[in-house]
Parts: sequence; C-alpha cells; structure tokens
Amino acid sequence: MNTIEILAPVGSEEMLAAAVYSGADAVYLGFSGYNARSGAGNFTAETLQKAVAFCHGRGVHVHVALNTTVYGHELAGLADAVRAVAQSGADAVICQDLATAALVRRIAPGLPLHGSTQMSVHTLAGAKQLAEMGFARAILARELNFAEIEHITKHCGIETEVFVHGALCMSVSGQCYMSAFLGGRSGNRGSCAGPCRLPFDASPIPEGLPGRAHHLSLKDNSVIDWLPKLQAAGVASVKIEGRLRTPEYVAAAVNACAAARSGLAYDRDLLQKAFSRSGFTDGYLSGRIDGSMFGTRSEADAEATKKALPALRELYRRERQRVPVAMKLEVEEYGAKLTVTDTEGNKAIAYGDADPQPANNDPAPALRRSLEKCGGTPFLPNNIEVEMDGGPWYLPGSCINEMRRTALEALLKKRETIRPHKLTGWQLPADIAVHKHPMPAAKPLRARFADWQQVPEEAIAGLEYLILPIEQADAVPPHYRAKTILELPRVMFGRLEEDTVRRIAVTAQQGFAGYEANNIGHFQLLQGLPVFGGLGLNLTNPLAAQEYAALGAKGLLLLPEVKDSDMPCIAPVGTATGAMVYGHMPLMLTRACPLHNLHTCARCEKQGELTDRKAKKFPVRCGQGVRTIYNPIPIYMGDKPAALAVDWEYAHFSIETKQQAAEILALLKQHAPFEGDFTRGLYFKGTA
Repeated sequence: MNTIEILAPVGSEEMLAAAVYSGADAVYLGFSGYNARSGAGNFTAETLQKAVAFCHGRGVHVHVALNTTVYGHELAGLADAVRAVAQSGADAVICQDLATAALVRRIAPGLPLHGSTQMSVHTLAGAKQLAEMGFARAILARELNFAEIEHITKHCGIETEVFVHGALCMSVSGQCYMSAFLGGRSGNRGSCAGPCRLPFDASPIPEGLPGRAHHLSLKDNSVIDWLPKLQAAGVASVKIEGRLRTPEYVAAAVNACAAARSGLAYDRDLLQKAFSRSGFTDGYLSGRIDGSMFGTRSEADAEATKKALPALRELYRRERQRVPVAMKLEVEEYGAKLTVTDTEGNKAIAYGDADPQPANNDPAPALRRSLEKCGGTPFLPNNIEVEMDGGPWYLPGSCINEMRRTALEALLKKRETIRPHKLTGWQLPADIAVHKHPMPAAKPLRARFADWQQVPEEAIAGLEYLILPIEQADAVPPHYRAKTILELPRVMFGRLEEDTVRRIAVTAQQGFAGYEANNIGHFQLLQGLPVFGGLGLNLTNPLAAQEYAALGAKGLLLLPEVKDSDMPCIAPVGTATGAMVYGHMPLMLTRACPLHNLHTCARCEKQGELTDRKAKKFPVRCGQGVRTIYNPIPIYMGDKPAALAVDWEYAHFSIETKQQAAEILALLKQHAPFEGDFTRGLYFKGTA
C-alpha cells in the first residue's frame, strides 16, 4: 500500500516554507492569471522556477493550478503559461477547462494532468472519462461520502485526491455562479467574493425586511482522522484547502495530517485555533448532512487564532529532515573524504581541511555522531560508514562539521537542478480567437422545462427542441419525443448515477432526439448516443468547444458568463452553439441544504426561499438529493436577437408556472420587451 500524499496549499513564499518545513509531501500553487485564487500570492515564470527548485531539493512535488475557465482572447497567454510551467519542471498541472488540458497535451505531453475539483467530478464515470482523456488524477468533489470515494478510487484506473481540511464551498465546485451574477466576480475565474458568507436567511421573513442569519455558511471541513481509512481505500493524495490563509494555518494542518497518517494523536485544539468557523464538520465524508454543518467565523475564533500564533509558528521554525542519505567517510594519513548519496543517485563529495592525527581509541563512534547532526537541513542520514586506512585516525569536530555542511549544500544544489519537461514546439493557431461565427438569419429556440406539467403544449410547435430532465421521459408523449432532448442531472450523488445509467438504457430506443450532458462524466455514459452540451460544462472558449465536439457533442450551450464580444469565435465545425436568452440563473447547486438550519427533510415541502441582507428572496428547490438556489431576477435577451453570436437560443424554465412559460415563450418569439424586473446578466459587462 502506497503512503498517502499530504498536499498543502501555497499562496506566498512564506507559506511555501511553512508547508515544506512542517512536512508536506507536495504543494499546490497558482500560476498568475489563470488559477482559481486570484487573490493569493500567485507565482510568475521566474518565481515558479525558484519554488520548484526549493521543493525538489527537499523531495516535495509541486502541482500548479491553471484551473480557471478561459476566454478565446486569453488562449495565447495560457499557452505561454503552460510552457512556463513545463520549463519549471513542475510535477503536474491542475485544470478545469478542457482548453487547458488540450494545450498541455499538445505543448508538453509529459506534464501530468490533474482534473480540478472545479470539473465537478463526483462519479466513477467522471473519473473514467478523465482517464480516457489522459489525466493522471481526479480531484474529487468535496461532497462525497467515504463509500462513494472508495468506489471511485478502486475502479477508475487513475489516482484520486480528496480534500481533508479547510473551507467548504456551499455549492458544488464549478457549479456556483452566485458571485459572478450578484457581483460580477466569477468563482470559475478565480475571483469569488464569497457571497455565501453574507446573510442568507432561510427563516420566514416578511416582505421588505432583510435576512440576518448565515444559512449558506458552512463550517470548515476537517476529516484528518480519516487519513488511515482513505489510505487503505487507495486514495493517492489528501488535500488541505487554503491558499488565501496563513503560514501558521498551513503548518498546523500539515502537522496534524502527518501525525494522523502515522497513527499518532495530534493537537486538534491547536488546529481549530489556527482557523475555524466555530468548529469543524465531517458531514460529507461521514454522510451526516444536516444543520450541524453550518457555522460562521466568530470574534472568539479570531481571538483564539491570535493567541495561538506563537505556538503555531514553532511548527515550522526548523526544517523537517525528510530526504534519506547515505554517508561514507574515508580517512587516511594524508586526508579525509566524505561522500553523501541520496536515494535518487545524486552524489556530493567534500574533503577535509585538517590533517588526520593518530588516535589512541576507536574514533568511529564519535565521527558517526558528528555526521548525524544534520538538523536544520532536509537530510536524514540512514546509513553512515567510516573507513580508516592505516588508522585509527582522529579528526577535529570542526573539520567534520565543515565537510558535512559542504557536502550537504552541494547535494542540495544538485537536487535543486531544474529538469524541464520536453516541449513539442506546437503553436496555437493564430486565428483561433478571430471572430468567425456566422449570424443566422433567424435563430431557432430551444426551451428547457423542469417537468412536463410546466410545458405549454400550444407553444411546442414553435420550438426546435424541448429539453426535459431524464426522469421526466415517461411523461413525454410519443409524438413529441423526436424533438425532445433528455437532460442528465448536473450531479449524480448516491444511487443517482446508477439510476441515470438505467434510464439512458431504457430511453435509448424510444425515439428521443438525444441527451444533454452537464458533466464530463456524462460523455462516458452517452458514448454512441446523440449528445448536446449543457450549462454544467462551463463552456467559454473555442478550443474547449473543439474538445467537446471531438467527444461527440452535436450542440453546445455557452456559459452565461461569456461576454457578447467573446462569443463569435466559439464556432467549432459541425457543432452549433447556443446562449441562454431567458431564465432564472441557477446560482448554486448544493448537497448540504440551507433549509436544514430550520428543519429536517421529513418536515420539508421540497422548496423554500432565502432572504438576503437587501431583502431579496432567492427561491430554493430540492430534488434528486440536491438543492438549487435560483436568482430571483431572470435573464432576458429576447428583445435583442442580434446581440449574441450563436446558432440557437435557449430558454431555461425552472420556477415558472405553465402560464408564465407560455407568456415568456410568446415574448421570445416576437422579440418583445420583457415586462417586470429582469437582467441582461453578464453578456454586456463580463466578469472579473
């Protein structure tokens, strides 16, 4: 059984030292401009090389996050970033966007790919799809329980990585649009403003009054006690969240993980003082998903952190010895030579500057004790030989100390040598981001409905396609199936993956137009069937569109975060693109339920609302083991038919009645203005 990797976050050079000195096996850090923590102290091509040299010298791997969605005009810069990462000799790239994965495969195919948690991989099918696409590791969604993690890990054929400590996003990672649509700062672009930490109150509140409770704020996850079980399950790496936190926090979490991995006790109280939101939760991993998972950062928490700082800094004051070395000291009448060798075959030699003197007693034990004193370095002597030629010979301690220091410094320098990954010379096509999408004379309309009862049948004739959740397939009359696309769930926790596979098998021969994929894992389940790409794929650029088209997508819905000026270049040959022109944007998709702050599922009507600090009401709907939180103000673009450079338009009906859906469809067909509050979304202003 392989030893599970402890993977630590790095957001600055001081955090890097804290993570490494306290015992992390690997670190992950962001490359400036293309990672999901734009506020962290991210690394440039120059500083990344220094970080990799520092880590590799100490036997620590470096994973570089290039895990944002990217737009067409950014692809050239992203290609340069991939080259810089490859030239640094880093050990892996963490990515969300298929464009990033494509660039890595074409520019530096020897550079391993890790699928970011932003890819929302939470099923065996998702991990298997990553394996087929050449990924070496899947970073699994934080919402999984132990049995789900174990099942995926044992059968997917690639490494898995699991979060064990740190902040929990309320939404499934990669499926949150709240920060983008409420404040223009996209979580998928690395600029999340953390709106879920603000008041969102599930309590019944009269109209016009603000919410005060924090019913979208989860406690930090901490399942460090589970490390031995995760290791036994075959998980390759356990990840600590927190690139925006402090060196003290990183050191506390790494130290706790190292102890737990060895079956030793750790100071949980000190870990909580490093950072918590009124304690920790293990709700997802243990399967206890309830109101106890929620919490906020209190003044008492902050004060406890302040008082604990001196103790926390002691955790990384001295470097942990971790690199095994063999030492061989050879002494003869005319001098001494020390050879130090690591397990990778690197070797360094130092010569003594003092003449050996005859010794009355055997000096070997004392010489070995002197050579063992490697504290303050990353080296751990595991075999020391002392050979005397014509001795015994005595050497002064100062001579031994200087030989040891010189040899270890030389060995460290050799270990820090940058070993770049080979580049292919491939270049991004110069015209990939050129605006080339032809504007159709008239755009057909596709409409998605939450269930068949919401569909106004009199409007069906005017639609190119109906889109309905696959569990609604039996409700669709046979004569409408040829123009009905069945939507697969964006997430399939628990037995829903198995249920979805069964539904695909049943419906495949029933005459439906095809299926809508909303997760990378869906392509694994839909091989050989007509596939259309939906909202959950987060499509923002032409290269990713080409990748999805190669997987079989016949049509692709653009992420509504894409600005109008970035749409024309997303035009893969043979694959039509669409844009949302109406819909209450699903801002969050959650496995934990904000309504659990008030009651259990047994007392729930499967719907509710959250009131924010500005008295706005956000609808919440429950189904298939997850909750969707909707924007109360719908997107509407029906009166601007020429604004978006796509082939078809998409209306997303969720909380509307059948009558409301009919009225909105009529407005869309007439390109009429919308009556009531609406938003243009991000189409004209984009996101940070």
